[in-house]
Amino acid sequence: MKAILMFALTFAMLNFVQAETIRLSEPVVQDENSETFGAAIDNSLTKTDLASLLTAPNEQLGKAILLETKISKVCQKKGCFFIAQQDGHTARVSFRDYGFFIPTDSGGKTVLLAGELVEKQMTQEQAEHFASDIKSDSEVLKAGKVYEIVADSIRIPRT
Repeated sequence: MKAILMFALTFAMLNFVQAETIRLSEPVVQDENSETFGAAIDNSLTKTDLASLLTAPNEQLGKAILLETKISKVCQKKGCFFIAQQDGHTARVSFRDYGFFIPTDSGGKTVLLAGELVEKQMTQEQAEHFASDIKSDSEVLKAGKVYEIVADSIRIPRT
C-alpha cells in the first residue's frame, strides 16, 4: 500500500512539473520585474478597485480604468481570459478584440490592467465553455447579464 501511494505521488508530481506554460503573445514592454501584454500601460487613467466597479457598475460602464487585481484562474487553452479576484469580488477579464493573450501560468499573481467595464449577455453555452477552459465552475461564469472587464493592457510581475 505504501509503495502504491509513493508511486501515485511521484506520478502526480512529474505531471505537475511537466505541465507546459502556453505563451501565445510576446510582451510589448518588459523589465527585470514585469512583462506587459497588449499595449503599454497608461498610468494616467483613473485607478479603481474591483469592489467599486462591481458594486456600482452602471456608473463605471465604458470608462477607461486602471485596476490592480489578483488573477485567480487563467484560460489553460490559450491564456485568452482570466478571472480577477479582489476582496470577495470576481469578474471575468477578456482582452480587447482578442488581440493578445497572457501566459497560462499567471494564476495567483497580482497584475495591473488598463481597460473598461462592459455589460454582456452570456449564454449557457458560453458559460460552460469558459468554465471548461479554466477547469472550474466559477460563480462569475453564469448565463445571463454579466459585467466583464475588457483589458487593453496587462502588466504581470515575473515572480
